[in-house]
Amino acid sequence: MSVENDPVLILGGGLIGLAVAHQLASRGERVLVLSRRRSEAAGFVAAGMLAPHAEGLSGPLLALGQASLARIPAWVRRIETDSGLRCGLRPCGIVVPFTAAEQRDAYPTACFGQPLSRADLEREIPGIGQRWRAGLLFPQDGQIDNRRQLMRSLERACVERGVAFEEGAEVLALSRHRSGALEAVRIRRAQGDDATIPSQRAVLACGAWSARLMHELPVAPIKGQMLSLQGPRAALKRVLFGPGTYLVPREDGLLVVGATSEPEAGFAEGLTPFGQRQLQAGIEALLPEAASWPPMERWWGFRPGTPDQAPLLGASPIPGLWLATGHYRNGVLLAAITAELIAAVIPQAGAPAGSSQTIAAEGASLLNNFRWDRFPVGAAESPR
Repeated sequence: MSVENDPVLILGGGLIGLAVAHQLASRGERVLVLSRRRSEAAGFVAAGMLAPHAEGLSGPLLALGQASLARIPAWVRRIETDSGLRCGLRPCGIVVPFTAAEQRDAYPTACFGQPLSRADLEREIPGIGQRWRAGLLFPQDGQIDNRRQLMRSLERACVERGVAFEEGAEVLALSRHRSGALEAVRIRRAQGDDATIPSQRAVLACGAWSARLMHELPVAPIKGQMLSLQGPRAALKRVLFGPGTYLVPREDGLLVVGATSEPEAGFAEGLTPFGQRQLQAGIEALLPEAASWPPMERWWGFRPGTPDQAPLLGASPIPGLWLATGHYRNGVLLAAITAELIAAVIPQAGAPAGSSQTIAAEGASLLNNFRWDRFPVGAAESPR
């Protein structure tokens, strides 16, 4: 038997799901995205930092982030070509401030950055708070306007490539053949009726909701609150990544401020006074003058956290189902490499059933580091 020409099902319509859908459609696959409510996806909520070095990543996660960062310009060009819309990519560089030079020099990724003195900090970030005495500039890091541009551009690119969407479809269960392989996906449509969609190839990209569908996956929601301010155009040219708070300036002067980290909140929706005060205190410490800029918007979302704060990628416990979830706070950064790796291991329609793609050594190594079963049994505690 061979893999039938049924569409590849993408379970989840957020940034990661759309990125994988676009990659698969670009190679000629039929793709159907099942999404309960795309507006709740983390891709609409994140600040859009591309910061493997500024975040101080290490080990395999740093390697994955660096690989994705290198692919992002070409990935963005493909999306913009297909959609006719800009993605808002800005290689603006990111500054990480420290209260002492010793802290700067001990930072995990210090060797990838340019050391800054207090005078250097003032040149890079005019008006930076007085407590910061040293810093690192990572000119290779940057940002993308995911909330206002990337998500819309990627949605359009998917449509132009023939991707089909079913919005308001809640995935209820995964049905398996006697052999154990994926056979179908059961959904509840927006109208309230249940349906079964035959499927031998699907990608689980449900983000923070992934464990509701597969209980063995150690993915938990990490709530984050954010806000935006309207500042003068070009008042801040670099992203400022401080401890607990970051400031991401868009080209039009909008300043995105994030983000709280609330693993204890679960899926509790809404803003909280404590979270908003925390963000305000971060603004005052990093860039005091911005504390008086008018607020524009406040929002929250749920990051998909794992015990080691790294994603679950590749094969799942169910043959025919692949994982692209658990990206925690690096979903925007890792979207490009995730789409490439996951599409590479999914057999094309017509391939023998149970077969898998042969991918390059680099891709195989990257995937092997992010297997779903890499954790000890019972290690389901979420990151903090």
